Amino acid sequence: MADVPPRREPIFNIPGSLTALTAVLVLIHLVRVYLLTEQQDVEVLLRFAFIPARYDATVLGNVMLPGGTAADIWTFVTYSFLHANATHLGFNIVWMLPFGAAVARRFGTVRFLVLMALASVGGALMHLVTHQGAAVPMIGASAAISGAMAAAIRFAFQRGGPIGFWRSGDADAYRVPALSLAGVLGDPRALAFLAVWFGTNLLFGLGSVPLLGEDEPVAWQAHIGGFLVGLLMFSLLDPVPAQPRYTHPGHDEEPTDPRSGSA
Repeated sequence: MADVPPRREPIFNIPGSLTALTAVLVLIHLVRVYLLTEQQDVEVLLRFAFIPARYDATVLGNVMLPGGTAADIWTFVTYSFLHANATHLGFNIVWMLPFGAAVARRFGTVRFLVLMALASVGGALMHLVTHQGAAVPMIGASAAISGAMAAAIRFAFQRGGPIGFWRSGDADAYRVPALSLAGVLGDPRALAFLAVWFGTNLLFGLGSVPLLGEDEPVAWQAHIGGFLVGLLMFSLLDPVPAQPRYTHPGHDEEPTDPRSGSA
């Protein structure tokens, strides 16, 4: 009998929903760069970017931005599909792939996209509160990606969880019991990640660290808004049943592994 060659695992474990989302982001940017005139691109920004001045009559007066009332609603999400340049887009994609892949595999397509949309809204709300009346458009998927990062730390650091980007597609790794919010604050690895993430965003806010040499300001408050949404909304969207609490032998419930966190 001939030997069966070992099965090769893919290097990049990326679900279809994330691949499609990445393709959409790239396609939109290519259309803006190569097919639209400068004036048309400005029109796109005014219609789909998030502009806090939309919600401040004292700034715009009688001026009506493109899109009207509908744009007042959809720009809370559509801004995340636009990027300033190829560096901005590439930087966001690099961060979205590992964390987005983990969450997409756990949540499934619909729940994953809902989380990304809600994180975008959370980022826009935080930006609106901290930049009232600002006329400069905010664009980029960073807030949504921050939400995916926050959701990932609720389970990725658990025993048997998907800790690496280069790994096999073991489905069980994406269904480990999730950490509770209190568990996140008590897990050394999650705390280390939180410290680095918030510290980096603080440095961005203080202007101490440029974004890959770019001069554009970083909307770090929006990052925090998206991150908080991902952290807090995780339990409402998580399809994996919560791990039952430990009960005394003889009760109907099975005892939990004390090393695992609860959702």
